[in-house]
Amino acid sequence: MDENRKSQSPIAWVLGQTGDHGGQYVLSVTLAVIGVAFSVAPYFVVVGIVQGLMEGQQDFAFYLGKCLIMAALWMGRVLFHALSTATSHRATFAVLGDIRKRCTEKLARMPLGTVLTQSSGALKNTLVERIDSIETTLAHIVLEFTANLLVPVIIEIYIFTIDWRMGLASLVTVPIGMFSYALMMLGSGDFYQHTIDATKALNDTAVEYINGIQVIKVFGKTKSSYDRFVHDAYEAAHSFIDWMRASILPMTFAMVVMPSTMVSVLPIGGLLVKSGSLSPQDFVMVIILSVGLITPFVTLMSYSDDIRTMGTIFGEVRAILDAPEMVRPETGNAPEKNDLELKDVHFSYHTDTDKEVLHGVSMKIPEGSFVALVGPSGSGKSTIARLIASLWDVTGGSISIGGSDIRDIPQEAYADKVAFVSQDNYLFNMTVRENIRLGRPSATDKEVEEAAKMSGCHDFIMSLENGYDTLVGSSGGHLSGGERQRISIARAMLKAAPVVILDEATAYTDPENEAVIQRSVSKLTEGKTLIVIAHRLSTIVDADRIYVVKDGRIHEEGTHVELLAHHDLYEKMWNAHMEVKDNG
Repeated sequence: MDENRKSQSPIAWVLGQTGDHGGQYVLSVTLAVIGVAFSVAPYFVVVGIVQGLMEGQQDFAFYLGKCLIMAALWMGRVLFHALSTATSHRATFAVLGDIRKRCTEKLARMPLGTVLTQSSGALKNTLVERIDSIETTLAHIVLEFTANLLVPVIIEIYIFTIDWRMGLASLVTVPIGMFSYALMMLGSGDFYQHTIDATKALNDTAVEYINGIQVIKVFGKTKSSYDRFVHDAYEAAHSFIDWMRASILPMTFAMVVMPSTMVSVLPIGGLLVKSGSLSPQDFVMVIILSVGLITPFVTLMSYSDDIRTMGTIFGEVRAILDAPEMVRPETGNAPEKNDLELKDVHFSYHTDTDKEVLHGVSMKIPEGSFVALVGPSGSGKSTIARLIASLWDVTGGSISIGGSDIRDIPQEAYADKVAFVSQDNYLFNMTVRENIRLGRPSATDKEVEEAAKMSGCHDFIMSLENGYDTLVGSSGGHLSGGERQRISIARAMLKAAPVVILDEATAYTDPENEAVIQRSVSKLTEGKTLIVIAHRLSTIVDADRIYVVKDGRIHEEGTHVELLAHHDLYEKMWNAHMEVKDNG
């Protein structure tokens, strides 16, 4: 992000998001200005009525005409205000939709690690509530500023044309009110930051509490977990209560004193009339015009919290939109060959060399081969798989396919090359059929069901209430872990990608279903490059190459037979696996 964008004010930034809808905002402001003209005009009509009264005008038709004019002007004001508001809201909701779409598309282009460092609660809050909050700025504040500034400015100019002394008299309460307002703002920055931090903490705790409710109940942590939620809710509420308690007196004084223009207009005007330097007619006109003179300014002051909030809201949205992306070309084709090679790959999640998780990993994966990654938990196996799947970028070294660095291949083109199934499978709240069809949106129902049969999940799908048309629930919550895994594998198989990565994809399946899946995978991946991370070593004995990963490095490599002959880590893992299998 360049320096100009960094220094851009929140208002300038949000106005820059209007894009193709800028013309609608110009029309909205124009309509608002016309509405302001209609709202100012009745003051001058009232002045005419007062002058008629003071001059002894007794013609009823004169006053009726003036009243009808004011009614027409008021109707014009309402009409143009409604048109202005409708136009701004129509444009605003289109802009908010565009911003939300850009944010979600941006998340897909960001490294997975960057996304995972942010809590789901914080992201949800930004994408939903925070973006919705921009509506106040775009649809209201600009228009309200236009109306609430123009009306008093025009009236005050007219009062000065009548008598400059009365113009100053009508503004006497403003410095006093502004001083009180300034007192109210003392320390508001700290109070405001506290509300932001407390509200974020409450939002994150609420999401965590709801997502973890099953664990909380199972392990009897209801009270301790709920106590944390109550504490954060209390802190969030009192962050606002304490701020209001500190501000209430100066705020009330400012709100009461500033609109009290009669306190100065009446005595000063009376003295000027008594001295003969101000006519009674002009005095009455000033009184009428001064009654509502400051109220619009007070309305503007009420937007101070919204204006202050802008910086935070826009900052959070901009943090997503301006976040570093995985740099990929927009156009181009992936190479035809599918042999993979990792050269001296280094990786750290936060580009912190002190926390590097992969240290110079190199391996060759020929096209059409079956390669397995094994090793202790936390050794870096899944990280290697995700780097190959291009979910992150390496921090050192390179990964290539068909001789081309994957960073030189468009993201979509490379995604078509790889089918990835992780141990943490995610299903969308759609039907079983549509979740499988995500692998290839153009697939027919028959092709979807065929992939399910070959992945060993057709029978259990048909036992569901509505078969393939059964909704799986949020995150696939209506299904078991093993069922979610099998549907994810069916989805990957339907994709028919030349490179298939299974990251402990059968971790939650029982031995019987695992055998079905293994047979299906073997059949469906014939001629394809298969990379498997397995916790059951018996499933990868036929692998063309087995890489044993330990502490972020390739500890040893070879076939199953060769590795057993080394009498090293793999042999220990195999013996432990067989012992567990025999005992099972």
